[in-house]
Amino acid sequence: KVNFGELFAQTDAALEASTEPNMVIALPEHAVGWRGRVVDLNAYVRDPDYGMSALEMSEFPTVVWMQDEVDGVRLGMPAQRTGRFLLYNQSWARELGFLSAPDTSSEFEEQACAANQALAKDADPNNDALGGWLIDAHAATPLGWMSAFGGGVTEDDGYRFLTEENIEAFKFLKVLQQKGCAWVASPDTPVPDRFAGRQALFATASLEDLVEYSRAFGALGGRDEWVVLPFPGPEQTAFVVYGSSFVVFESDDVTQLAAWLFIRWMLGAENQARWVQSTGLFPLRASTVDLLADYSATHPQWAQAVKLLPSGGMTPKLASWRNVRVMLADGFRDMFDTIRHPDLTDGQVPLILKQMEETANDLNQ
Repeated sequence: KVNFGELFAQTDAALEASTEPNMVIALPEHAVGWRGRVVDLNAYVRDPDYGMSALEMSEFPTVVWMQDEVDGVRLGMPAQRTGRFLLYNQSWARELGFLSAPDTSSEFEEQACAANQALAKDADPNNDALGGWLIDAHAATPLGWMSAFGGGVTEDDGYRFLTEENIEAFKFLKVLQQKGCAWVASPDTPVPDRFAGRQALFATASLEDLVEYSRAFGALGGRDEWVVLPFPGPEQTAFVVYGSSFVVFESDDVTQLAAWLFIRWMLGAENQARWVQSTGLFPLRASTVDLLADYSATHPQWAQAVKLLPSGGMTPKLASWRNVRVMLADGFRDMFDTIRHPDLTDGQVPLILKQMEETANDLNQ
């Protein structure tokens, strides 16, 4: 996997030494941090000779197209996009008496708790604490849950974590753990194996991880059907789309045009189709999907995620997000530490979010 943190550090060092590269593939928040050295690609996108037609631009879902645009300036063009989703063992759920996937957080809780209760009643005492949602702390997971509850993490040009919606989201998840309906796994067994082995009714994964889950189910004979879902809230569902972008640095006109033409070529439908087959990530434009019928047929969970793509949410368009997302992941993980927080009270959840908000805004200075 690409280490975008190391790439950012190396590129930042090159910029300080005035030996900047002509182009990099970096995260959108990195490009925001380099603003002033980065080319506004809108001029190239709209160029009558070398740009894109209105039809071509319309092929990109809004969540993909707009991530790189800040205050009317296009700091990059999408290179890769993935998303964070819930995975749901449909076959096991049916055996538990549930004929459809949960659409709301209350339905999610009902099914997660039923899975835990089923394992608590079987002959194996070692799995009594398992069965519901297998907790993870990837930054897009808490962001997805907060969004599903109507919350989020940004306000104006800064961060706001301490909202009623975010409090409700975090309380909901911590109470799930306290009821035994969500649990933290030890690292000794890979999460795909745990999910495929019916230790969890729900797991959380990014698009590029789906192949590992397919292998895990295949190793067990593929007896269960499993699907990709957004995070359910009280009244809506949500998930977060994120990924890297092509970023062009200011140089001479010929070099900048050459960089744009390379990007333009990489974003062609045929190249995108080959890229998806190699990476398992989202197709960036609608015409690419038309070329991937065979791939969709053999990768049904990927196809389910693609159908959800237009409803995905974006990550914050702030340079500090590169550090804030690390803090968010660490803080979310800490909330489920049963030694530090054995029985989280109503007052402690706002305190955690307040600490996150203060840290995020310090990092945003």
